[in-house]
Amino acid sequence: MKEVGGRQKIMLAVSGFVALAIALLIGERFQESQPIQPATKPTPTQNKVAAIASPAVVSSPKPSPKVSPTPKKLVAQPSPKPTLTQRERELNQQAKAAFNASRPSADSLVEMQVAIAEGAAALTLTTTETALLTDKEGKHLKQLPKESRYSVQPGERSLYLGGQKLPPVVWLDPGLGGTFQLGDRVYKGQLLLVSDAGKLWAVNTINLRQYLYSVVGSEVSPSWDMEALKAQAIAARSYALTYYFKPVSPLFHLGANEYYQVYSGIAKEAERTRQAVDATGGQYISYKGGVVESLYAASDDIVAEAFRGKGMSQLGAKALAAQGYKHQEILQHYYPGTAIARIKQFYE
Repeated sequence: MKEVGGRQKIMLAVSGFVALAIALLIGERFQESQPIQPATKPTPTQNKVAAIASPAVVSSPKPSPKVSPTPKKLVAQPSPKPTLTQRERELNQQAKAAFNASRPSADSLVEMQVAIAEGAAALTLTTTETALLTDKEGKHLKQLPKESRYSVQPGERSLYLGGQKLPPVVWLDPGLGGTFQLGDRVYKGQLLLVSDAGKLWAVNTINLRQYLYSVVGSEVSPSWDMEALKAQAIAARSYALTYYFKPVSPLFHLGANEYYQVYSGIAKEAERTRQAVDATGGQYISYKGGVVESLYAASDDIVAEAFRGKGMSQLGAKALAAQGYKHQEILQHYYPGTAIARIKQFYE
């Protein structure tokens, strides 16, 4: 997140669907929080869920036929459960983790366009997988072999890839689950290369889930308390959704540097930050039905200087988590008067 220069908090009302059917469901509203005293821990608000029981189905009584007594049935004794070795238990856990990671989520259905290079004079592209190159209409241009390195140069109404003249707008697709390298960073998803006015733009199309894996790992340390990581994941998701609904450019939703929130590709991903993203899947900060641009910075001092005190201190969130506060309480403290809402997907 940027560390200097202020921007006002943006409260957006979502008025329609943008390439995805999303309903913004408002959760329990937070009350205005009082400054937290380190010595006294507030009692978390208990969510009240009304259980709705299905009505019992009662059949009309029927006369029972007279039957002869039936002999008692022998009940088979259950077989003893097999004892697993430590290695087998580890393999089971790995299989469960892989299954959970493969399941679709609301985050997986939101596609972010992130500018990973803006107005560059030249770029270096390396294919980590065999990749397909197409024009903006999807017409096949060429196939790029695995582990090939190319220089990308802007031209007049064109761009040059390894000296070959191409249209000014091209797509690179490394295939499902594939990656590519731009400069010294490796990214998942697809790459859009655009040449305009003698400069180059590179835009990474990546789903929100994979994007947040990188952002949370880039913004905070995976060694932090899980509650602080969850608070960071929700704040980062809310911030990203703000720009999803109101992009900064027709070409991309937001940038990848500190001015927005740091996106570093796969290098900063870690298991604990991925867990925080998945555990809070689809949750964002809402105010009166809109998405909150949840500003945050490293410390309280920077939040005060850059955002006039309206935002989350990452180090402050870490300290509160270490004292036993839950991520909901941390977000309530830094974004008073808001609620946690959730993206919900619809199928037609």
